[in-house]
Amino acid sequence: MVRDVSLDVPSGGRVGILGPNGSGKTTLLKLLAGVLAPSSGQVTLDGTLMTSLSRRQVARRIAMVPQHTHPAFDYTVLELVLMGRYPHLGAFQVEGSADLDIAHASLDATGTAEFWSRPFSTLSGGEQQRVVIASALAQQADLLLLDEPTASLDPGYQLEIASLLRKLHRDRGVGIVMATHDLNLAASVCETVVLLDEGHVIAAGPTAEVLTRESIARLYGIDADVAFHREAGHLVVVPIGRAR
Repeated sequence: MVRDVSLDVPSGGRVGILGPNGSGKTTLLKLLAGVLAPSSGQVTLDGTLMTSLSRRQVARRIAMVPQHTHPAFDYTVLELVLMGRYPHLGAFQVEGSADLDIAHASLDATGTAEFWSRPFSTLSGGEQQRVVIASALAQQADLLLLDEPTASLDPGYQLEIASLLRKLHRDRGVGIVMATHDLNLAASVCETVVLLDEGHVIAAGPTAEVLTRESIARLYGIDADVAFHREAGHLVVVPIGRAR
């Protein structure tokens, strides 16, 4: 549950939602996606109430990338990415050549074109996550909502996902909102962060101003060194121990 949360995501913005387990990060993402309707207050998309828009209308503007994807059937990579075209198809309409071109372009953008004919289930965790992002890109949405996009990935794939998200923003102007525990991912991708604890926003603003030693101690109860890393080009967070 989230309460008294006010959040504005500008066009092309990159926002990180940080907080411990149970803080309301996923709930907030679902509210932004229109999957959940608020019991009070409102969520708007360019000034229009989300509750007044159809799921198809929302899906043309907002794409959700879940933490885990478990298709009901053993789809190929291309079939999974083509699912992103559904909001643009009419009833009983099948994908055409233009949809296939968009799907292949989305695979190219995420570095997964070589996997197009493989069953999705045969890919590694990092490869699967990039394919799911490709499916979201195929929606041609303005905004990507990502729930723990690097969870359970090894450091190499974590770096790949971070690089991919920066590239998508740079090359396509895609807006990004991600819920994550990975402070370094948020620091490398997001221009602003929102710190969420027990459903309340305790701080929000530019990443360099909000992601501090003091705020991390308050949010997670840990002592961490936070400094700008010249070679990485962004803040780097190094946990040291439990805060005293």
